Amino acid sequence: MLNPLRFKAHHGGSREEGLLDFSASLNPYTPPWLDEMFKRAKELSSRYPYWEKLEEELSNLIGESITITAGITEALYLLGILAMREKRRVIIPRHTYEEYERISRIFNAEVIKGPNDPKKLAELVEKGSIVFFCNPNNPDGRYYSPRELKPLIDAVEDKEALLLLDEAFIDFVKNAKSPEGGNILKLRTFTKSYGLPGIRVGYVIGFEEAFKSVRMPWSIGSLGYAFLEFIIKDEFRFLKETIPLIWKEKEQMEKALDVKSDANYFIKNVGDAKTFAESLKKKGILVRDCSSFGLPEYVRFSVRKKEENEKLIEAFEHFL
Repeated sequence: MLNPLRFKAHHGGSREEGLLDFSASLNPYTPPWLDEMFKRAKELSSRYPYWEKLEEELSNLIGESITITAGITEALYLLGILAMREKRRVIIPRHTYEEYERISRIFNAEVIKGPNDPKKLAELVEKGSIVFFCNPNNPDGRYYSPRELKPLIDAVEDKEALLLLDEAFIDFVKNAKSPEGGNILKLRTFTKSYGLPGIRVGYVIGFEEAFKSVRMPWSIGSLGYAFLEFIIKDEFRFLKETIPLIWKEKEQMEKALDVKSDANYFIKNVGDAKTFAESLKKKGILVRDCSSFGLPEYVRFSVRKKEENEKLIEAFEHFL
């Protein structure tokens, strides 16, 4: 009998309406074509969505062959089906996105926790291992360049292992570069950078045939299909216009709250994260308690629009 408590998940994002949500790290702006997209989704809803043509067009736009999935989360479960049905050694940094460990345990993998340092993590790699690495990392926002990742990339090549790079937030990092390598699997998503997490669309770079062979049919539905159509038509212009606005606000938050990050979110030591988060919630502001990351003294909060960030800064100054 499975123990459901063993697989319990903790995530950011408001479960209630009416809160100013800094717990989910999203683009605070949304595309100008949303109404048109929803109208198109309604038109598509009377038939099954087959997205092979869109997948090809998106691959051409990105410049690499991709596999579309219902967000990064579906891709993680597909990896479990493909590579964890045998008892596999899985290496995960100690303070990172908890879904890696949850999925690994669901598929009965042997989980090894290591430091959040690519060089030291590389020392744990054995033949056939799977290494999960979030870049930039969640929750601290630290980005690692290809040069910094090289010891880990070399280790998985030497040991015939697999490095899974979760690049969910890489769009928010200035001058970010993604490393290359035959034993690297990359996961990315649009819904964070487009501020639309309710539309479950992401993609995988690498091991294309394998992922397509186990992917669930129609997993993104008519809304995801319409979203992809508009992204392809937009050619990422929306990101080019809004990401610099986030960078500008990020600099102001770094100065005001004495924090630092390469991504669009920060962590800060507040003593007792649970109590602090509850205090802010009573003021209508939601931040992420980082206890589930193994950091019970820290909260995570994202960069939003200027007037919203000012409310958060004021709340921090009041409670701290």
